[in-house]
Amino acid sequence: MTDAPDLDSFAPGLRALVFGAGGGIGAAFVTELGANPRVAKVYAAARSAEAPWQFDLTDEARIEAVAKAAAAEGPLDLVLVATGVLHSPTLRPEKTWRSLDAAALAEAFAINATGPALIAKHTLGLLRRDAKSAFACLSARVGSIEDNRLGGWHAYRASKAALNMLIRSCAVELQQRNPAALCVALHPGTVDTRLSQPFQGGVPSSKLFTPAMSARSLLGVLDRLTPADSGRLFAWDGQAIPF
Repeated sequence: MTDAPDLDSFAPGLRALVFGAGGGIGAAFVTELGANPRVAKVYAAARSAEAPWQFDLTDEARIEAVAKAAAAEGPLDLVLVATGVLHSPTLRPEKTWRSLDAAALAEAFAINATGPALIAKHTLGLLRRDAKSAFACLSARVGSIEDNRLGGWHAYRASKAALNMLIRSCAVELQQRNPAALCVALHPGTVDTRLSQPFQGGVPSSKLFTPAMSARSLLGVLDRLTPADSGRLFAWDGQAIPF
């Protein structure tokens, strides 16, 4: 069992905004943060119409509204984007280039790259400036170009690679505007959620994480990172993954 991180690298009274709070890892982030005594407020934004902070990755106006509402109470210490799609009724991971489909590619990029980019657009400027703050998106090891030795899963890999590049580019600008902040991508491991369930067959039980374990591990990674680590992709165990 991974211990809950102290988050003592952040200022006390931490204020966190979690996009994707209705998903497995996003909900676990909300739970872990809510149980930490250093955290003063957690804004849980989800796609559900019943969510108090409702948003949609394809609706920039809603993303902006959620960001502004959260920041109205003060600067944000932590923004977590726990969203993503690997499969849907109209999207399946491809095994061959012959399965490439324009609509499926557009869907993957809209959710895995464009949506998080718009969240970055409306939240990076809201991060705390007088102490450490962080913007982090869930990415994936399979989005690493250098690490790709198996091929396949074209839309998912390409959209996550695009997300990684967006993180790097945003980090460059963020360092100039807010040197105390960092912007990173995070690989959560294989987590027992709806996203990975159809593909868990060959995963050893020791490598299949609960959402709580993954969220706790990733928060621990963020606690250890510094602005010097900005613009990179880190795994749940803290190891840097090449883009």
